Amino acid sequence: MTMAQEQQTQDQTVPTAQIDLNSDLGEGLGRWEMGDDEALLAVVTSANIACGFHASDASIMRRTCEQAVANDVRIGAHVGYRDLLGFGRRSMDVPPDELANDVIYQIGALAACARVAGGAVSYVKPHGALYNRIVWDEDQAGAVVDAIRNYDPSLVVLGLPGSRFLALAEQAGLKTVREGFVDRAYNDEAQLVSRRVPGSVLHEPDLIGSRAVQMAEKGTVVSVNGKTVSPRPQSLCLHGDTPGAADIAKHVRTSLERANITVVPFA
Repeated sequence: MTMAQEQQTQDQTVPTAQIDLNSDLGEGLGRWEMGDDEALLAVVTSANIACGFHASDASIMRRTCEQAVANDVRIGAHVGYRDLLGFGRRSMDVPPDELANDVIYQIGALAACARVAGGAVSYVKPHGALYNRIVWDEDQAGAVVDAIRNYDPSLVVLGLPGSRFLALAEQAGLKTVREGFVDRAYNDEAQLVSRRVPGSVLHEPDLIGSRAVQMAEKGTVVSVNGKTVSPRPQSLCLHGDTPGAADIAKHVRTSLERANITVVPFA
């Protein structure tokens, strides 16, 4: 085979896998900015946009929705606890009915901004402490599921594989998408290591890129103890508030595409 023929064969290689890339965006507040949303929206395929409880405000929500629409990026409601001071990363004992109403409120606020921007909310992803709490808390997981089902049962839910949240969502007839985290450490149970633990957030682009390829191709990731666990993600998360997040995101996307993995929104 000539060099030209070999190159042509490589160019015609059929992608071996496909994956969605999502990022937490719109997480500023007033004049305070968080991350480089504009740069990230040029890379990711789904945007988890803060809805005003853990971060964001009406102006930021509308602007981020407009940028997402302009980049043909899917819009998701990133709902959380009412915790602006703690950035939604403090677990709270919120009564289920109150939590359900808070989730409905947040989805509705973002949906209005998305509509004005010419788009629509298509999925819901809980944020921070709420995301981690509903991995095991049956009552709070059920409250979030009830809120989504009552607001719009066509909305997709994005969550941690093996969580009570995804299990209850499936039982309620909601479409679920399994999420993996390329910039977070995992324990041996395929759950996220607490941010309080040193090394729980990863910053090395090459490591993060290789993890993304492994998770997309094989559905696996290596835990902090060296164990291979299998979250089998359908969407990979890149945290927008991590220093250098935009450059990391570009590296991840390049790594995936070089491995012949198609980056597309989840179906």
